[in-house]
Amino acid sequence: MGNSGLVFSLTQEQYGRLNEYRLARIRRCMRERNVDLCVLNNPVSLRYAIDYDEYQLFQAHIPTVYLLVPIEGPLRMYGAARRDYLNVEEYQRPHFISVFDAGLDLDTAAKTFLSDIGDFRHQLGLSGKVAFERFSPFVTQRALSAGWAVVDAEAIVEHARTVKSAEELLCMRHSIAVAQKGIAAMHVAMKPGISENELLSILHQVNIAYGGSWIDGRMLASGARTNPWLQEATHKPIALNELVGFDTDLIGPYGYLADISRTWLCGDKANAQQRAAYRHAYDEVTYNMSLLQPGISFQELAAKAFKRDEKYIPNRYVCSFHGAGLCDEYPKIYYEGDWPADTYDGVLEENMVLCVESFSGAFGEKEGVKLENQVLITASGYELLSDYSYDERLLGSH
Repeated sequence: MGNSGLVFSLTQEQYGRLNEYRLARIRRCMRERNVDLCVLNNPVSLRYAIDYDEYQLFQAHIPTVYLLVPIEGPLRMYGAARRDYLNVEEYQRPHFISVFDAGLDLDTAAKTFLSDIGDFRHQLGLSGKVAFERFSPFVTQRALSAGWAVVDAEAIVEHARTVKSAEELLCMRHSIAVAQKGIAAMHVAMKPGISENELLSILHQVNIAYGGSWIDGRMLASGARTNPWLQEATHKPIALNELVGFDTDLIGPYGYLADISRTWLCGDKANAQQRAAYRHAYDEVTYNMSLLQPGISFQELAAKAFKRDEKYIPNRYVCSFHGAGLCDEYPKIYYEGDWPADTYDGVLEENMVLCVESFSGAFGEKEGVKLENQVLITASGYELLSDYSYDERLLGSH
């Protein structure tokens, strides 16, 4: 494979700054919400808080470990195998709060779990709000019964993650470079007869080879399976002159997301329907990127966004913009037509990272086109982070 300069490590100084910045962001958002203790178990939050990277997908469905983050003072980690996480001064065995680990009586497990957290609060003199992530409802019920003021930690950590540091952006640029190396290898391997699963496996292999973590979805489809979108990869062989679309959803080295979509023609004879859908998706992504600047509100973005052709509206994608960091992140900016039912407002800030999306597939037509770019919000507008080429056979002159 060759490393092509893709074996990358932060220096010790950079790594220290990365961790200090992220912990400070969490604590800043805790202060804004008058919270003096966060109890975290989401693997993405754990990665953000202390760069915890053990068995992350297992942790996502069986939360074995958890972290106590006070508004100031030492952090306490429960259940980690390693003992060298920055800013963690104390490690303990966890009091399990999942059925797999604790059995079917989670009410009793919650009582033991909270007793230990109560001792920690007393030790540090904490008496304010406690923010929990995705624990059993018995945890919240028992905490409320004990008179604790309880809030959800998800909003705290998601808000903290929105604005990226210089070190975070180094990591993200590296994840994008790894993803684009995988995309290039897929492009070379794409031939009639290769299956969707086989083609997608190349992206996984490249990501793991360079220290990446996982891919959130198996999002690669060909031919009629490209429309509507979100049909994951199968054993279907890719046929000559079919469209092949994919979305990387790649969690790369240091845990940062590379979220890039491209659609290719597997052959050299594009038809008019394929070209029209491709042009529509390209125009939407290109136009919507041009709107990005710090200070613009989510609602204003939705109102000013590319006006889609009527035939592409029914099968539209779930959003036109979304945040990116350690995974898909806040905010998710919906199409204007979806605004009354689903959305919320906010403002873009410098050093936020967004993905700009389009799926263009007309209802009743055979194929659709998925395109997506990842961009950094800068003081004057945006910087394109993902720059893999478009398919000129589909795009034509522009």
